[in-house]
Amino acid sequence: MTAAKLTLKGARRLALAAAGLLQPRLTGLPGRTSGSGGRALKASLALIEHFGYLQLDSVAVSGARTHAIVLGSRLAGLNAGLGETLLAPGVPLFEYWGHEASWIAMDLYPAFEFRRQEYRLHPWYGDVIGENRQLADELLDRIRLEGPLRSLDLEGEGRSGGWGSGKRSQRVLTALWSAGDVAISQRRNFQRVFDLSERVIPAALRAHPLAFEDALEQLLLKALDGHGWANSATLAATWRLQKKGAAIKAALARLQARGEVVPCTLETDSRSYSGWVKPQLLGLLPALERARPPRDKGVLLSPFDPLLWDRARAMLLFNFFQRLEIYKPAHERQYGYYCLPLLVGEHLMGRVDLKADRRAGALHTLSVHYEDESAAARRAMRGALERFADFVGLQLASR
Repeated sequence: MTAAKLTLKGARRLALAAAGLLQPRLTGLPGRTSGSGGRALKASLALIEHFGYLQLDSVAVSGARTHAIVLGSRLAGLNAGLGETLLAPGVPLFEYWGHEASWIAMDLYPAFEFRRQEYRLHPWYGDVIGENRQLADELLDRIRLEGPLRSLDLEGEGRSGGWGSGKRSQRVLTALWSAGDVAISQRRNFQRVFDLSERVIPAALRAHPLAFEDALEQLLLKALDGHGWANSATLAATWRLQKKGAAIKAALARLQARGEVVPCTLETDSRSYSGWVKPQLLGLLPALERARPPRDKGVLLSPFDPLLWDRARAMLLFNFFQRLEIYKPAHERQYGYYCLPLLVGEHLMGRVDLKADRRAGALHTLSVHYEDESAAARRAMRGALERFADFVGLQLASR
């Protein structure tokens, strides 16, 4: 089969549409909601179901954490507080290793059986469960008898209390989660609450784990839902599928044979890039190419947005170098501690470093940098800042 071909503009617009940031009506995604009630919850879950995952991060310096910002950038009118409370009993999400630590659509639980088996040997701690089998059993019994347990509850528990060191207990508990013996039932002030998997994950999903080959196909299709066009490296990185290149190649070949994916070449002035796309989304391309994205209306994105975490892809599609400078000393930062990129229409046109002051009820702009110094970009930044301030429930402070 001859590969389909895309221009850079076409690939960019497919990416934006798949990400819910361009013509959401065409992809059936929500684009507006209100507050943090049932309607907002439904819209948020629809977006997570579409991507399959919502990446988590603890940094809240801008007034919200990344998982809330990703939702707020797509759902005008959303209250950022909802993003902190999404994971709760009865909500069809589970927390696990997806693309980093993530809240994942519950119906994908069977697809991660291969990872739960791999992580019987924890990727950081090794065979910490086997080496501490008695402690692991004691922790499981404690949760079974006393109810959900926070890792924070283990701090300070020493040998005199019968639990070994608090640090060792926390590692074992984390390993039990990675292996699937326990699950995270909710977050309280962003602290994880662990319970037995049988009390968190529906029995039907636990009873029917997917074989690796089937799981891989499901995860690759879900990755393409969120990316539009993507190469194999991006698809693999979406779900941390390291050292599985041969299996991914075979899975894509099976999907292609069934007509579920199409090989698609992105052609630029300098070179061509091989990739993949779902035929349904490719069929939307004519309508997307006719669309006229606003040139002076902007929205701020999380630095961990699904559109941005693959830095090479962001550079290719948007000619935008996505930089995260949290771990750099202040004097070495070019842009700021936690910059939010500015999306205007189909272009990334700037970035802003924000700091929330809850006591004063203010949102401070520490720095602004533009890729484009036009008046339209400045208007878009102002509107995006006002929308973000409303989202996090703060007043935008004058500079």
